[in-house]
Amino acid sequence: MNLLIDLHYLPCTEYFTYLLQADAIYLEAYENFQKQSYRNRCKILTANKIDTLTVPIVKSNSKKLITEVEIDYSQPWQKTHWKAIQSAYGKAPYYEYFSNYFEKIYDKKPRFLWEFNLEMLTICLKLLQLEKQLQFTAEYNKDAGIHVKEVKDKRSLIHPKKRGEMAEVNYTQVFGRDFVSNLSVIDLIFNEGPNGITILKMGLNK
Repeated sequence: MNLLIDLHYLPCTEYFTYLLQADAIYLEAYENFQKQSYRNRCKILTANKIDTLTVPIVKSNSKKLITEVEIDYSQPWQKTHWKAIQSAYGKAPYYEYFSNYFEKIYDKKPRFLWEFNLEMLTICLKLLQLEKQLQFTAEYNKDAGIHVKEVKDKRSLIHPKKRGEMAEVNYTQVFGRDFVSNLSVIDLIFNEGPNGITILKMGLNK
């Protein structure tokens, strides 16, 4: 299967179930940035609630290509995000093994959101031991436009206001008695470590 999908900030587990099934992954590089989407936000589970982490962007009066959206560093959002992640997952079984990979990325200051998201996605794939080659679209086309057969177009399918279409994956979380589904994949990584890929595969079989 050839997958066409948008690039998110620390994507949710449903996102990775699509990547898992794909033979080739094409990231949409020619769409306009969409507000109120997962392109610059993700959800994690804290002691008291589900927390949404949002990467602030430099505002513009005109639409911008997703690859041209700049990150706003006028506020210390990196420290805020990292502290929230530490608080949420500091006691998770695999936090001490994998946290350094993410902390290094938060210590950087990339200019563009695309660059930041791509590095986060790449490290998540590595920690899940999911070997996938990422490719990018060369133009925008509402009918996919990547000139390959059997394309599964999942652009804008995963959205904060939409219900996911994939089966839920269940695993042990740090907080709460009731399982919270479809959080950022870092919830799965910190809680399950190397077993994360097995859990994603189990979701495909439901």
